[in-house]
Amino acid sequence: MKIMGILNITPDSFYDGGLYFDYSKALKKADKIIEEGADIIDIGGESTRPGSSPIKASEEIKRITPIIEAIAKKNKIKISVDTYKSEVAKAAIESGATMINDISGFTFDKKMPSLIAAQNVEVVLMHIKGTPKNMQNNPNYSNLLDDVYNFLKKAVRQAENKGIKKEKIIVDPGIGFGKTMEDNYKIINNLSKFKGLGGQLLIGLSRKSLIGKLYNSGEDRLPATIALNTTAILKGADLIRVHDVKAHRLALDSLAMLKKVS
Repeated sequence: MKIMGILNITPDSFYDGGLYFDYSKALKKADKIIEEGADIIDIGGESTRPGSSPIKASEEIKRITPIIEAIAKKNKIKISVDTYKSEVAKAAIESGATMINDISGFTFDKKMPSLIAAQNVEVVLMHIKGTPKNMQNNPNYSNLLDDVYNFLKKAVRQAENKGIKKEKIIVDPGIGFGKTMEDNYKIINNLSKFKGLGGQLLIGLSRKSLIGKLYNSGEDRLPATIALNTTAILKGADLIRVHDVKAHRLALDSLAMLKKVS
């Protein structure tokens, strides 16, 4: 059970956009993520919230590489970078990242599999239907679980064919990326279906709209986030990607105690 702490260096991410766009604030947030007990820090330089538009690779690189270099220089924490662009991934790895989190599951940039294989880093292969710009425009499936499973199976096969070892592959069913509210809950309730596709299974649901839509307005999304992440772990998730590291570290400690005395 591991925690991936989120650090978005963007002006427009759905929850924390603009909060850490400044270098010093981003570095301070990174220190806090590490201090609170994250196993991995996931750095993003482009918002992929529903309706967002892509930015140039050069801008993404400019945003993230100084922070990666600063974190890698003073900490041993594993650094992941949230990008689907091979050019950005290459720059990130050269700066100190050892994991690439590709929301497209290798479908947006055909150069990505070869790059990951050549650099011998870990990779997250996520399911998405459409693009961030249009993914929430009436998403539908012939069979939700089978469609997501087959997408991820194809991505894993592509990775292995390029020489990426299974233990370096993490799969993510992509909560909120081309899914209805009900789709998201169905995936969480059936996470065991995706176990074994890669070396590990990641879930990223922190503070997303599947929680926000439960309430009329303005309610804190953290309690439901913890509840759903706890459920995800009990259903088979190995990693959870979160905004609130300390709260989830405490929750995971309690789960560890349950396993210890069982």
